[in-house]
Amino acid sequence: MILSIPEISLLSILVLCLFVQLYYVLFVHLKLAQVRVEEIPETAKEPVSVIVCARNEITNLERYLPSILNQNYPDFQVVVVNDRSWDGTEEFLEQLEKQYSKLKVVKILDNDKFIAGKKFALTMGIKAAKHDWLVFTDADCIPESDNWLLGMQQPTDENVEIVLGYSPYLKRRSLLNALIRFETFFTAVNYLSFALKGMPYMGVGRNMAYKKSLFFKNKGFAAHMHIPSGDDDLFVNAHANKHNTQIRINKESQVWSEPNQTWSGYLKQKKRHFGAGKFYKSEHKFILSLQIIAQFMFYAAFAACMFFSLETRYIAAGILGFSILIRCLIYPKLLNRLNYRDLRWWFPILDILLFFFLTLNGFLSMFGKKKVSWK
Repeated sequence: MILSIPEISLLSILVLCLFVQLYYVLFVHLKLAQVRVEEIPETAKEPVSVIVCARNEITNLERYLPSILNQNYPDFQVVVVNDRSWDGTEEFLEQLEKQYSKLKVVKILDNDKFIAGKKFALTMGIKAAKHDWLVFTDADCIPESDNWLLGMQQPTDENVEIVLGYSPYLKRRSLLNALIRFETFFTAVNYLSFALKGMPYMGVGRNMAYKKSLFFKNKGFAAHMHIPSGDDDLFVNAHANKHNTQIRINKESQVWSEPNQTWSGYLKQKKRHFGAGKFYKSEHKFILSLQIIAQFMFYAAFAACMFFSLETRYIAAGILGFSILIRCLIYPKLLNRLNYRDLRWWFPILDILLFFFLTLNGFLSMFGKKKVSWK
């Protein structure tokens, strides 16, 4: 069998990209598949403040806030920041504040003197918190259990200042929902695995915790207040390290969230995240860019091989099959561990669909309109 130079070049690219894939799968993501899932502590040690920001979230607050207020935790408060809502949120929170002594409402009014946004709202909530350990979630989130705060409480190791939790999306019957949940799964596998590897680079504001003292010691969001997104991942990216960060993936410490229902809403959300990623540390941008580029080149080289000889197509198909086989040995366990067991049978198809969708979204984010907002 004699292959042409273009065929050899394409197959070489395919093999090189395969090796890059295997690094992330076997030396990064496998850590999350093998790590022992921590038990939920039976007792609470330190008091906790929960921070929730809400802008016109009356429906979600009515549905989900009681599950946060009724957590199985002896000493905690819930700070809800009402960011200029006009949908009845203010009246609902006023009534709820009378029922729950744990609830503290912070109200932000329209004011031309500051640039409103989630980071400002969060800062007001953090200032109002009376405890040093802060747990963050969103108005459209519901804890898996009433032991959520027990799982996200301050670790016994005083050196730990940040805890990265996990927040899956609720299941709905649509292709968009499957894609959103699959993308969330891979994002979580990445940031949780790299945290285990000693390179934490992001967290999600739907379920994470850190010290109030860490926030003010580093001047809060001052370094990136001008960026609409990044209240969660940019803060972690700047201040997390292998010594001060832990992860929590016990199912009882997870928080479920409402997914976007429309493609336009999902694209807008991903555009915000893409914008924040440009401000990551250089080493983090490198590892994430390498991962995306290798995936792009892998599929592009495979597609190009289909236009050459039968032998080249067979070799390329074998490489693709080997890649899928290795990942199918690891990711189904992770899908189960991260509460997405129903997606394991669709893994190869969703993997390809997600790649092309994120590639398209990356181009749209680079050349589309730059203005984004949190609500």
